[in-house]
Amino acid sequence: MLVSLRHVVRSTALLATTALGGMVVAHAQGTAARTAANQPAARTAADQSAVPAPARQDAAPAARPWSDPQLPAAVRAELLLSAMTLEEKLALVYTWFPPLAKDPARPTDMIPSAGQQPAIPRLGIPALRETDASLGVANQVEQRKGDTATALPSGLALAATFDPTLAYAGGAMIGSEARAKRFNVMLAGGINLTRDPWGGRNFEYLGEDPLLAGAMAGESIRGIQSNRIVSTIKHYALNAQETGRFVSDGRIGEAAFRESDLLAFELAIERGKPGSVMCAYMSVNGDFACENAFLLNDVLKRDWAYPGWVMSDWGAVHSTVKAARNGLDQQSGGELDTHFFFRGDLKKAVESGELPQARLDDMARRILNGMFATGVMDAPVVDAPQPIDTDAHAQVAQRAAEAGIVLLKNDRNLLPLARSAKRIVLIGGHADVGVLSGGGSSQVRSTGGAPVEIPLKDGAPASFARMTWHASSPLAAIRALAPGASVTYLDGSDPAAAAAAARSADLALVFATQWTTEAADPDEGIELPGSQNALVEAVSAANPRTVVVLETGGPVLMPWLARVPAVLAAWYPGQRGGEAIARVLFGEVNPSGRLPITFPANASQAPRPTTPGIEQVRTSPDHGTDARAIKPFTIDYKEGSDVGYRWHARQGHKPAFPFGYGLSYTRFGYANLRVEGGAGLKVSFDVTNRGKREGADVPQLYVTPATGSRPLRLAGFERVTLKPGETRRITLIAEPRIVADYDTALPGWRVAAGTYRVAIARDAGQPVLTGAADLQERRLAP
Repeated sequence: MLVSLRHVVRSTALLATTALGGMVVAHAQGTAARTAANQPAARTAADQSAVPAPARQDAAPAARPWSDPQLPAAVRAELLLSAMTLEEKLALVYTWFPPLAKDPARPTDMIPSAGQQPAIPRLGIPALRETDASLGVANQVEQRKGDTATALPSGLALAATFDPTLAYAGGAMIGSEARAKRFNVMLAGGINLTRDPWGGRNFEYLGEDPLLAGAMAGESIRGIQSNRIVSTIKHYALNAQETGRFVSDGRIGEAAFRESDLLAFELAIERGKPGSVMCAYMSVNGDFACENAFLLNDVLKRDWAYPGWVMSDWGAVHSTVKAARNGLDQQSGGELDTHFFFRGDLKKAVESGELPQARLDDMARRILNGMFATGVMDAPVVDAPQPIDTDAHAQVAQRAAEAGIVLLKNDRNLLPLARSAKRIVLIGGHADVGVLSGGGSSQVRSTGGAPVEIPLKDGAPASFARMTWHASSPLAAIRALAPGASVTYLDGSDPAAAAAAARSADLALVFATQWTTEAADPDEGIELPGSQNALVEAVSAANPRTVVVLETGGPVLMPWLARVPAVLAAWYPGQRGGEAIARVLFGEVNPSGRLPITFPANASQAPRPTTPGIEQVRTSPDHGTDARAIKPFTIDYKEGSDVGYRWHARQGHKPAFPFGYGLSYTRFGYANLRVEGGAGLKVSFDVTNRGKREGADVPQLYVTPATGSRPLRLAGFERVTLKPGETRRITLIAEPRIVADYDTALPGWRVAAGTYRVAIARDAGQPVLTGAADLQERRLAP
């Protein structure tokens, strides 16, 4: 979502109540009939005065049976709901956007942030204070002056660790900082699958595979909520590109949708149990995501029995009654919408009967359930900022960065670098002062400050994003690890000067960068911007001992790859990225990252080689600054469920680097495969470290029907750390929904009876052990 001033902004069945053993539970009664969307209208005086402030007469604590923490969250929510007035329920379903909230009815205790729902002291309901998140407590353009936080590496870097325990640790850390800074809702949990390698927001998400993304997002959410605050999961669903995100309409079949993007959400929700789900901006199969009955009512609330609430993204609401009927529970940051849909209009709709009272009750009930289930109701936010152990938190960020760096190439074992080198030159990427970060609402003002910050002149992100570097200098970190060497830096603006410096050095390190951001897809696609390719060519021609370090938002093309002996993908490595890069380069850390996203050999290998709608942005007078002025267009996701490596396998492509790929300074061997079938698929095998260094490996289980009816799918993985010569037996149980197909006729998942081929692989293109098993037919609920 977006949280700063800018020119542009960001189907429930009717619910009946049934008594079960004295407890009232909401049940979906089927998809409500869709009504015409309300047309955006100017704000009226009625909107401004809309909902009166909730009553302030506190109920006596003894009269608050919902305060008993021993009761289930659903029971507590029902008890509290029964004590609420209409105005109090309405107060829950709208959150304010502090930078633009001018209405006298706004909360008086707001702090500059993403949003706030007012407290209701009479009932002991605390305020919900929301912060942008995913990579830390965001403070994009420093709306809270001087407020810094710990910046994790990008989502892709975290996904590259293939380590759910690191995801949990990172989530727990940023969640603790949110609570210390007086927030109790983190707008985190970004999990949109990478369908196109050029996506501007790919860096924030967790790659192209639903199993990996679901596991990592679920653990991150669980970590955040361990602090008794709410984490969202977002952006539900199919939010795969930034260009035209307010007006685009993604088209995909139901089965393919369930087997890909929706499966990632389903797995993460099961594992992390987020208090809230944030719906997206764009349309899906013809309906806006935030008033899409199929997404919100049929899938999320009926099929998955999700008990929490659906909040809108900021600026993603388009109607009152339709949105409410079709599953939206809360209008978020309503000042960024075209209308206050869930204030005066919602009250009128309930009072007139156009929207049943039962639906408003369900909206409020779900918000209360999310607050109770996560612990927010029992641990209100603090009144003043609390101390934070920034050094300990920086170590969490550094460990994630180190584990997520991927060694792509290492000819002649150039890495790790020898400490005997006397002359080392670093070139480009502002590597003298810091490491690059991605832009948009996830931007953290990291501890140590921003040594480089470049404002944008135009475009949709210009009002809330800047090109920002974290103050973690690779130059300083390398000097610390090689105190006997002369380590110098050139900015790379002059390729000839850079080549001359490289020629006289023992080692040349080129830092190549690609900045990407929310609200825009890169104009150059997956090419390194500017003259960086020419710079790499010049330096590598001058010095055969050249290493390229990539700080990018995703895959990039490398036309110079054959002439460069060593390449690291460092992603956006967070506030301790410089130290992490240096430690990997010098062998203090054995690289263990694996690609969570395919690096194509050329742009034409992508399902959409160019960005749909990008020409409108390029030709608009303001370069897309007014994102809503773009004409609506559709995106045909022709790859269906075959996202990423599945698409490349289906097309017979040979990418530059496949999903799951990553080198190490040691060697691992696999042996003694055993495959068991029947009702489920289980494999076991030995992993041995055959090298001389301790290291971590990520063996991956891929499954495909023996009929060849579909490409391989990742069905299991495990990160394992081994000492030299150590062997460990690994057992993986295939996720049944990965093995299955979604059958809309059932409806549900169906594992067809038959033979399935399995591979234990180093990556999606490199099987090592293969086998097969016969599986019985199996059906699972949607």
